[in-house]
Amino acid sequence: MSRANPRLYYSIGASGVAYGELPKKGDSMEVSEYIEFVTTEGDLFASAADNGELNVGIEACPSWDMRDLVRHLGLIHLWAAANVAIPQADVINDTEDLPDLARYWPTLAESWPDDADLVSWYRNTHANLVEVLEAAPADLECATFLPAKSPLSMWARRQASEIAVHRVDAEESRGIPSQFEPRFAGDMLDELLSAFVPRRPIGIESSKVLHVHAQDTNEHWYVTFGPERTRTSRHGERADLTLTGTAAGLYVQLWNRTPDSSIAMIGDSTLMDLWRGNVRVRWS
Repeated sequence: MSRANPRLYYSIGASGVAYGELPKKGDSMEVSEYIEFVTTEGDLFASAADNGELNVGIEACPSWDMRDLVRHLGLIHLWAAANVAIPQADVINDTEDLPDLARYWPTLAESWPDDADLVSWYRNTHANLVEVLEAAPADLECATFLPAKSPLSMWARRQASEIAVHRVDAEESRGIPSQFEPRFAGDMLDELLSAFVPRRPIGIESSKVLHVHAQDTNEHWYVTFGPERTRTSRHGERADLTLTGTAAGLYVQLWNRTPDSSIAMIGDSTLMDLWRGNVRVRWS
């Protein structure tokens, strides 16, 4: 990217990338449903990005403006599409800057577009991603880095959530309220808690348990932070801190976006400071 990296981004490499390995579990929706959300979330993101100046700041990524956010998401779409469309290539670590992807998408990745064409360029990267996901075979074998029922499901799910959280960023910068279907928000919340969070330990001296309860979908997650590992279970009996709210509110808050005042917190609130200070998604 041409400017500073965002506060929340991927973690690949040191934590272990699986090449051609079939993930074991995680996602609850069908691939076709994830692709539908990729489509609708991308349309909403583009509409928000196109609804004002590109130099407006992004609160969740303090060094970024809308221009950076649009560039980032378009770049990620091209990267994801390359991993799905060209599974034999070692694409998964190939995203330092747009020209790195030009060999896969020469028209879309030749150079960064001017501001006047930036949102249109994003729409084209998004359409390319949707086309690649729809054309991919159900038994696709390619590099993955999160648990899922299949590699294709992982990529479709990951892109749906990537767009969704940045759609929140874009809409917040424009003063547009963000809304999610509860089932979609619950699934995206599960990706965060069950797939992303267990990938790296926080390294605290004694174990702490965070209980997340999505009331509208009647789902529970128990995240145990320990000295050597982080574990997530859908069942538990005790917690140091319980968060209760809608799946959408919890999803946004636990991605370290604007806190939702409707979320109830019972227990040791310092665990949220631990969360905000350590739960990040970063390149390695």
